[in-house]
Order: sequence, then C-alpha cells, then structure tokens
Amino acid sequence: MTSRSPILRVALRMARVAPRRYVGGASLWVVVLVLPILTGVILKGLFDQISGHRAAGFDVAIWLCVAFIGVEVARGLVLWLAISVWPYWWNAAQTTLRVNALRSILTARGSAANRIPHSSGEAVSRFRDDVRDIVQVADNAVDLFAAVIFTAVAVAIMSTINPLITVVLAGPLVAILILNRALSELVRRVHRRARELGAMVTAHIGETFNGVLAIKTAGAEEAVLERLRDLNRRRRRAAVKDRLAMDMIDTATSVTVDLSIGLVLLMSAGAMRQGEFTVGDFALFSSYAGWLMMLPRVLGRMLYRVPQGSVAVGRLTRLMADHETDDDLSRLSGVWFREEPPPSLDRAPSHNDPLALLEVKGMTVRHDGSDRGVHNVDLRIRRGSFTVVTGAVGAGKTTLVRALLGLLPAAEGTVWWNGEQVEDPGTFLVPGRVAYAGQVPRLFSESLRENILLGWSVGSTELQDALGLAALDSDLAEMSDGLDTVVGPRGVRLSGGQVQRATAARALVRSPDLLVVDDLSSALDAITEQSLWNRIADAAKSGRGPETLLVVSHRRAVLERADQIVVLDRGAVAGCGSLPELIDNCSEMRRLWRVDAIDDAEVLPRDTIH
Repeated sequence: MTSRSPILRVALRMARVAPRRYVGGASLWVVVLVLPILTGVILKGLFDQISGHRAAGFDVAIWLCVAFIGVEVARGLVLWLAISVWPYWWNAAQTTLRVNALRSILTARGSAANRIPHSSGEAVSRFRDDVRDIVQVADNAVDLFAAVIFTAVAVAIMSTINPLITVVLAGPLVAILILNRALSELVRRVHRRARELGAMVTAHIGETFNGVLAIKTAGAEEAVLERLRDLNRRRRRAAVKDRLAMDMIDTATSVTVDLSIGLVLLMSAGAMRQGEFTVGDFALFSSYAGWLMMLPRVLGRMLYRVPQGSVAVGRLTRLMADHETDDDLSRLSGVWFREEPPPSLDRAPSHNDPLALLEVKGMTVRHDGSDRGVHNVDLRIRRGSFTVVTGAVGAGKTTLVRALLGLLPAAEGTVWWNGEQVEDPGTFLVPGRVAYAGQVPRLFSESLRENILLGWSVGSTELQDALGLAALDSDLAEMSDGLDTVVGPRGVRLSGGQVQRATAARALVRSPDLLVVDDLSSALDAITEQSLWNRIADAAKSGRGPETLLVVSHRRAVLERADQIVVLDRGAVAGCGSLPELIDNCSEMRRLWRVDAIDDAEVLPRDTIH
C-alpha cells in the first residue's frame, strides 16, 4: 500500500459526508467546466457561416449567436448555483474530521495525554490547517473529473478535424505526469516542515498571551519577542520553500501549456494556408486550447495537494487513540444543516453499579520512560470513606490520581470497581460514577453557570446545592450578574479561591459516587477551607452529597478528617493507615505533619491557633 492511499481513502469518505450535496454540487461544477465544449462547437459553426466555408445563411448565424449567448447565460446561472450549494458540503466535511478527532481525544479508550500536542496552538493548527488540506483533495477531485470529461470529449472532436494538432495540444499531460513522479516527495517533505513551524509560531503566541503576567514580572518581554522573531524567521523560510515548490509546479505546467498552444498556432496557420483548416476549426481549437490546459493544471495542483493531504492525515491521526486509524478519522458522524440537532445531554447519565469498593493494584506510571512517577501502588477505597493521598512536592500524588482515572497511561497496574476489573478507566470512571476537581482549575470565558454545568442537565435546586457545598454561595451573592457573570479567559475575573471552588462545584453538581479532589485548598484560606469540608461532610451524612472522597492534600484540616491516609515518598507508598497510626509508625508522615504545623501557624488567624 502506498503512502498516498490514506489520503485517497479519507478524501473518498469525505465525499460521502453529505452525498446529495456533494453529488449535486459536483454535478453543477462539472456542468460549468464542461459547457465550453458546446461553446466551441457553436463558435465553429458561426465562424464557418461568416467565412463562407458553409452555405451562407443569415438566420442560421443569428440563431448561432443566440445559442452562444444562451449557453453562456446558462453557464453563469449554473455557476451561481454551484457556489451556493458547495459550501454546505465543504463545511460538513471539515466538521466531520474535527468532530472525529475531538471525539477520540475526549472519549476513546486509553489516555489522551500522550496524543495531545504540547501546546494549544499546535492543536489549533491541526484542526484548522490540516483539516482544510484534506478536504481540498476531495474538492480538487471534482475539478479533475470535469477536466477528464472535457479533455476526452474535446480531443475526440478535434481529432476528427486534425489528429496531429490534437496530439500536440494534449502533449502537456505527459510532461505533468513526469513532473508528478519527480517532485512528489519534495513537496511532501517541505510542506510537513512548513506545517510544523507554523504550529510552533501559533503555539508561542498562545502561550505568550496566557503568560503575560509571568513575562512582565520576569522582565522577559524582549526575550519572548526575540523568540517569536526567530520562530517567524524559520517559519518564513519553510513557507517560502513550500510555496516555491508549489509555484515551481504551477510554472512548469504553465510553460508547458504555453509551448503547446504556440505549437498549435503555428501548425494551424500552415494548415489554413493549405485549405485543410477552416476559420471555424481555428475558432474551435482556440476556444478549446485554454480549457484543454485545465487537465494538466489540475493534475499539477493535485501533485502538491495529495502529498499535503497525506501529511495532514498523518498529523490528525496522531491525535487519535492507538487502536484507531484514518478510518475512524473519516467515519460518518452526522452533520445537521438547517434542522436542529438533538440536545447533547437531556438528562444526567445513570448507572446500575453504585460504588461499594474501588481498588487499585500495582499501579505504576513512568514519565517519559524514566523512573520518575509512581511505583507499585495499591489502594482500597470503600463506600462512605474519606481517603487522603499526601506526600512532599513531587512525591507522585497527582500522578497516582490521574493514572487511576485513566488520564495518564499506566505502565502496569489494574483498577477494580466492585470486584470487576475496569478495562479502560478513562471511559468508565466518569460522571456520575466519579467526578474530578483537578489541581489546576480550568475555566472558560463563559458565564459561571456554563462553567459549572458544561452541558450537564440538572435542575436549579441541584445547582444551588452544589454551590453551597463548594462554599461559593456567599461569593455569588456579591456578583452583580450572579450565575450569569462572565468569568473571562481561565477565570481571570475571579479570585484564585473562587476559581477553585467553582471547579469543586462543577464536580459536586454531578452527584458522583466518588468525588476526587486534587489539592483543592491550595488557594483557599484556612477558614474557607474549614467551611468547605464541613459542608461536604454534613451533606454526605444527610445523603445530599458524595459519600466517598479521595483527596490529594497535605493540609491538617483534611488529614484530621481522613479515615485512611496514603503517604507517598518519591513515587512509592511510605505508609497507609489512620493519622494516629501513621504519626506513630511513619517517619515521612511525622515530617510532613511538623512542616504543615508551621504552615498552618503562618496562615491561620491568631485567635484560631491553640
């Protein structure tokens, strides 16, 4: 199988995304591009009438003029219809590719951490530019089909008039085919490099905007700008090479075409002097000459479109899960045009296996092939328990939690839910079984309501309960727009504590069997933190909140509530048990306890320290 076959398969499937619109739009474009055949025949008859090569007839000439005008008007109307219809398919095809890639990232089996590009700019580049490159191949296939039809019919007509001139006029096709073989690998290589460097520029700009405060406080403005200049210089050189490769093909095609037309003119002049070539024949050949070059031009365009599409398929497929291929990238996923699509979620998903026991056996995660990560960790979480994972910075707490949830790929280890092994934690341990409030809060520049719900279908009572459990209700009362307050990119209009509590509310509103919280209290003052855990504990007792919690924390307010504590030290379990047991038996727990006592003394109000 050749390296081009994936792009050809994907392009063929894109034609089936909206088949009626593709076939209808393609048919209109074919008519637009093939109608000049009829124009040439009419011109031949008209000029033969005028020049006297046929019996003169004024009425015939008039009717031929009317026919010529009618064909051109009809062609203009068909062109207008084609331009109106074609964008429906074009957008549907692009949407299908983007939806399939995004679906794989969000829902496919296995961790997506190793598939997602390191920067959002790189991801945007793939979803924007690479998708366009793929759809462009399917689009140009219509031009190629029309060019083949026009060329076949036109050559058949011209060969009945003068076969030798016809052969000369069709000569560029051979040159283009040779050029195709010679330059395809070059085009593929330079286009891949141009796409990679373009994505790096986009990524750098995005990261610069996200880190404006850090850049200003570090006085790194000039260094950041110089980095951008360097990336732009490299991208410019790559883009010039990419454009040069395409222009070389276009120029070679145009030169070949022009030489062919020149030879036809010379040969037709001699034939006309000998009476073997009429004025009408010359008009027909002249009319067809420009259009006959459509096929070599389209072939030249496909010469660089196909390699570019191959690069794009490869880059998008790398976003997919390991078990998925370009078949999954291009599968039909359903696109709505004028009708309303079904709601994404009209009720919260249910499950018939409420948590009784969650077990993790031999969990091992290695970062970048090194020994860093977590090693052979066992964990048991019973329904109704409060489990805390603690340890020094870099001990592997977040790594353990993210691997348990399937957000990071595990080198070894298994996860068990109620005695049944979970084949893919990433698609099983989701709301409403499990909800996760991560260490780094992620909010979008939307309203607070939308950031909390994210499409989740609950009533206003459940939403207010979640806000109360997250200790966000009093802050909300002070916001002029309440839940409709737009929080800005990454929640910049909220304080750090409000952002973290909004993240907690997002998890709590999903009413999970197991609530997983990763260092939620890092931006909370001690009083707010105490209130938050009191509310969650009271709700658990009354059945209005999650009964089972897995919390990553080193704060005393959390450790004192824990039924069991797992202490990690450099990725391994240093101790497991209740707080009194660990203080007696685990040296690492005693060290952490002393350090945290100092931290609490620094942050707690004086009248709360005993």
